[in-house]
Amino acid sequence: MEDPCVLGQITCPSGQLALMDGGYLGLWSGDRSPAEVRDPEGVPAVDFEVVGADAEAAARSLDRQSGRYLYDIPEHAVAEFVAMFDAHCREHGFAASLQPYPRQVPHRERLRRAVAAGDPDFLITGVPVIPIGSVPSDRPLVVTAFPGEWGWRQIRIAFASSPAVRSRPLGRIGVDAARFVFADADALGSWVHEDSLDGLADVAFWGGDEDLIAAEFGAERTGTPGEDHYGWVDLPIQQAYDRAVALNDRRNAAPRARFAFDFRPHSHHFQVMAAVRAAEHEAATITVGDAEIMMAMTSVGDGFFPVHLDLDAAGAPVAATITIDDGE
Repeated sequence: MEDPCVLGQITCPSGQLALMDGGYLGLWSGDRSPAEVRDPEGVPAVDFEVVGADAEAAARSLDRQSGRYLYDIPEHAVAEFVAMFDAHCREHGFAASLQPYPRQVPHRERLRRAVAAGDPDFLITGVPVIPIGSVPSDRPLVVTAFPGEWGWRQIRIAFASSPAVRSRPLGRIGVDAARFVFADADALGSWVHEDSLDGLADVAFWGGDEDLIAAEFGAERTGTPGEDHYGWVDLPIQQAYDRAVALNDRRNAAPRARFAFDFRPHSHHFQVMAAVRAAEHEAATITVGDAEIMMAMTSVGDGFFPVHLDLDAAGAPVAATITIDDGE
């Protein structure tokens, strides 16, 4: 078995860690209601708590989401969902009902509740997020990756040096942006996913007809480590946006040209992904708030990746392990 590769170190001042799809951090609402950060064209939703003498049993047997909290039920489906839950309780003889919240529960509070209840995960618009509590807050946590046949076999976030004697399954991280993020839950409230932090942006393009498009637009290679595409760097945000629009118009015009492009405002996401692309092992950290947050490519693309909590003989957490490739 090959030796592990060190991807870097993260910190978790709050003691509560979020493991999730890094591409979905633009959905993270922090202490605000998700409705406040949702796309105006997004689907309005309602959150519920299962209440009553048999709340735990009813929620567990329903098996729609972990625990007694049911998040992001589309507003148009609420009546049908409540009727389904009531019928389920009648069928099984549960004394339980759904109590709606007057506003959707902020994502930071969802994580806090999941940790307190021991729930293995919670959802953000259907995307599973893994919460881990009681994480050491006074020292860096080393993140390592173990090579497998096709990419990483496993990624491990170490909490302690004591040996693990058993492990407990948590949930699965759902990824469709090919990247993980390991982040302090409080620090995510300061995360800026799409807006430029310095008023600047980059535009990059690549593909079969990239030389043709470069000649038409007078673009040169950017020299960006890890992906030397054609384009422009450090443009004022409006100028960069105008060039991205022009590229889009050109791609849709006749004769059709084969190329793709990115409009990249200088956000936290842009900064850390630039470092990821330049890194040997496609992982990098960024300081956000008071914490070091890591973005790491899965190495195998998208999927659902099981997470286990490794425990020592006293039952204390030793590490969180993410299985990438189990060999099957």
